[in-house]
Amino acid sequence: MLLPLLGSVVFVAGLIGMQRAQLHVSMTTTIFLNNICTAFAFSFFWLLGGTIPNVDLWYQPVLLAILFIAGLILTFAAVRLGDVSVATPVLGLKVIIVAALMTIWLGQIPSGWIWLAATLAAIGIGLIQWTDRGHPKRLWGTIVMAISAATCYAHFDIAVQQWAPNWGTGRLMPLIAWCIGLFSLPLARWVQWSAIGQPSVRGWLLVGCVATTAQACLIISTLATFGDAARVNVVFSLRGLWGLMMAVFVARIWGGHEAELTARTLWMRCGGAVLLTSAVIIAVALG
Repeated sequence: MLLPLLGSVVFVAGLIGMQRAQLHVSMTTTIFLNNICTAFAFSFFWLLGGTIPNVDLWYQPVLLAILFIAGLILTFAAVRLGDVSVATPVLGLKVIIVAALMTIWLGQIPSGWIWLAATLAAIGIGLIQWTDRGHPKRLWGTIVMAISAATCYAHFDIAVQQWAPNWGTGRLMPLIAWCIGLFSLPLARWVQWSAIGQPSVRGWLLVGCVATTAQACLIISTLATFGDAARVNVVFSLRGLWGLMMAVFVARIWGGHEAELTARTLWMRCGGAVLLTSAVIIAVALG
């Protein structure tokens, strides 16, 4: 549980870094650099060993790589369009989606606690979107993309937990990352290489790539080694609270939309983040 807790903090730092970098470079540039960094970092997990199963299972790392890239694109798009303080609490819904998918796969009927969690989550999202009437389309666009990203990552988490025993952490993780890097190579022609050299851009890109990659290593290795996707995501959902606090802190130092929010708006977003986090805990602890 310490690994996803650390991952929840690192994830927010990476997301803020990428959001700041995307003020100066395209989203294609940030996605390409992040995926290449991921492919390099995950290569070291090969030292942990494992087995290479029959060729009929080789679709698994390929499918996982596609889910990972889709989730990443949607996440970066959410923070590019809107605020980190909106996107991160909504991303916490992933654990409810995980619980729902596991329920569907196991054929179980959701309990009353699950319905309570869903209600709290809906109210939480309502509080978050209600606080910024200036750009309703942009705000709802952020929420929709964050939920879509959470859905991709939920499928990814369950699949890693299910398929990792066939490969071992030291084989599945590097193969996923190499597929991610391979699929990202066509994007190289659209990368803004000249802008990367600017000090104001390079620093944020470094923070974003390193932190996002470190978070991915922490979460995926935890799922591949220990499983328990539901509890891991409960702890990881705390990124919604860290995202709100860190986004406001960074915006007040370096500038940003969160620095212009009123006290009422901040408290409403905080209330929404707390409700979303509570829904996540209820869904897993009691559902």
